[in-house]
Amino acid sequence: MKIWNLFNLEHKVAFVTGGARNLGYDMALSLAEAGADVAITSRKLEDAERAAASIQKLTGRKAIGITMDVKDFEQIERAVDRAVEFFGKIDILVNNAGNVESTSENAPFEKRPLNEWQHVIDVNLTGVFLCSQYVVSKAMLPQKSGNIINISSVAGITGKDRRVYLNTEIGGSTIDYHAAKAGVINMTRDMAVHLAPQGIRVNCISPGPFGRDQPKNFVEAYSNLIPMGRFGIEGKEVNGAVVYLASEASSYVTGQNLVIDGGLTAW
Repeated sequence: MKIWNLFNLEHKVAFVTGGARNLGYDMALSLAEAGADVAITSRKLEDAERAAASIQKLTGRKAIGITMDVKDFEQIERAVDRAVEFFGKIDILVNNAGNVESTSENAPFEKRPLNEWQHVIDVNLTGVFLCSQYVVSKAMLPQKSGNIINISSVAGITGKDRRVYLNTEIGGSTIDYHAAKAGVINMTRDMAVHLAPQGIRVNCISPGPFGRDQPKNFVEAYSNLIPMGRFGIEGKEVNGAVVYLASEASSYVTGQNLVIDGGLTAW
């Protein structure tokens, strides 16, 4: 087989959570460009449908937008059922939906309210568990094949670097986000071992800092700590990784965490 054919995703169906904007949209678009049909979820139906229409126009692949909140298992069931009804199957699940923001004031660790902790854990960790659980049972186990890509973060590998925040307006604690993203990485390993005999691969991507909608002084401060001296380029520097992990090019890869961070965690 020619090497570029290994990355071909024709006749595959991808289900991308939080795929309406930013890196989620970029990844959904890249999967469609590689040949996959795509279901995109967002908490706002209009955002999901707008993203799906854009991808369909740009790539010619089938794409649908579905409303879904990863904190609500009934919504997950309805969204996955809708995708399976429309496409007939799900081959690729990208668990991208996540949120670093708390529900109210971004309080420091010693004053962090339990409800803020729980909200961030529910979105970033429990949501990955619930989506994976239902997609596996609904679609992947019956077809004895599947590919799950969990999106974590370098926040799951390192603690918060206070040097970045000294002279910026961004502060407070993100301990819940760091804990959740670390959980995603190790949950990926556990899922991979459990599901490998069923023909299902599970891997993780941990992006470093990407610059969309970030304050300029924060970008400058953080860039000084990155060996490559810059933030990642959206629409480019995660796309290849998600297509690789979704394709036959990575057919013997499971339980791994691919870090894309310009060398930040190599210090």
